[in-house]
Amino acid sequence: MIQNFDTENFTLVLSGGGALGIAHLGVLHDLEKQNIVPNEIVGTSMGGIIGASIAIGMKEKEILEEIKSFSNVFNWIKFSFSGNAVVENEKIAKIFDTLFKDRKMKDTLIPLKLIATNLNNGHKKVFTALDDVFIKDALLSTMAIPGVFEEHIIDGETYGDGFLCENLGVNEATFNDVLAVDVMGENSFEKAMPDNFFKTANVIEMFEKSMRLLIYNQTQTHIKNANRNITIIEPITKEYKTFQFHKHKEIRALGLGLL
Repeated sequence: MIQNFDTENFTLVLSGGGALGIAHLGVLHDLEKQNIVPNEIVGTSMGGIIGASIAIGMKEKEILEEIKSFSNVFNWIKFSFSGNAVVENEKIAKIFDTLFKDRKMKDTLIPLKLIATNLNNGHKKVFTALDDVFIKDALLSTMAIPGVFEEHIIDGETYGDGFLCENLGVNEATFNDVLAVDVMGENSFEKAMPDNFFKTANVIEMFEKSMRLLIYNQTQTHIKNANRNITIIEPITKEYKTFQFHKHKEIRALGLGLL
């Protein structure tokens, strides 16, 4: 899968995708098995959370154990009755505080870049070692799906999920060789239209499919404009929902054996 690819000098790019991002762990498992370590990690949303964990030295098995706690939504969800989102970040912030403590973007073993969106002006924001920002704050920014999770404020700027501007951050790679894992690629949506008995189910499926198509087409544009040697891995995630963290075992397996 990674022929004509420099495994000694490459950027690992991990896409956003909610629970679908657990498939990144399968790919990470295979990289560890082959003793392949990226020289840089670029992540968006869920890919950013997993990428940051790798960057501070956590192994795939350790990250999986942390992800398992997300299978019980009450471990990390606290509903909000005010503001612009339905979920407060308080519980998630505590999890990040436990994992990353007071590490800043410069305090990683592997250089890390996290993509967020400035919700005031729509511009892409890439948090790097040059930013005097805690990893946990950058993560609360890159994963803040508008309307779902609370937006996050850093130095007076309001940030939301990076998928709004670049869900697969290939354009932020420093190295020419890029291994990009896209859980929201062409294999993330059904080619047929929804055909459920209940119209409500069809409407919900159409909405989610539309979001996946939007993100897929955005990513294709970024790939075409990226002057890099990009190897794309696209786990087949179409049968799973972005909120199905309880299916972590099945979703992780989607990323295995793809290298």
